[in-house]
Amino acid sequence: MKISDVYSHFNGLEYLQVRRPELWKEVESIISKVVIEHCSDIHGTGARRETEKMPRMGGLEIRQQFCSLLIAQRWARLPARLRKQETFRTTRKCKRPRLADPVTCDDDILDAIQTDFVKDRVAIEVQFGKYAFVAYDLFVKHLAFYVRDQIDVGIEILPMKSLQSEMSSGPGYYEGELYNVIRNRRGVPAVPLVMVGIAP
Repeated sequence: MKISDVYSHFNGLEYLQVRRPELWKEVESIISKVVIEHCSDIHGTGARRETEKMPRMGGLEIRQQFCSLLIAQRWARLPARLRKQETFRTTRKCKRPRLADPVTCDDDILDAIQTDFVKDRVAIEVQFGKYAFVAYDLFVKHLAFYVRDQIDVGIEILPMKSLQSEMSSGPGYYEGELYNVIRNRRGVPAVPLVMVGIAP
């Protein structure tokens, strides 16, 4: 596997090259070690369209290779953090929350947001799932951990369109997600990111 294209948002790539050059080289090395093979399905469901003459590439298998290589290099999941959840009072006339009247909840609530892998305040999301998950990574996950001061930059690894078209389902792809980020202009999402498009 090779890197076909890279997009630096808020100078994410420049940050890595200057402040964490060893991590960026590690990411490049890991991508080069991933081997693309034709697999029966993308999500391990065993389902294959009968009209297909050849099996399609499986995103799950590609992702598992990434996970094994990242774990071997001591990248680890960033655990969800317990935090106090704040709720808001509602009135009978208005069902919507009133922000001026907060009520603090005494119970700790487990935050469901987790990132795939983190090392030295750099987060990696390997996304070969549906396109909605890519948008969630880019506009919610990376931003949430950045705002919490748990990461300095996020890396999103995506298939190029040429690779995505050979997969058995409809994962998001680099060119489409790059367009989504660029059309929101410079300030959104407000987190340094590196989008990496990969191909065989």
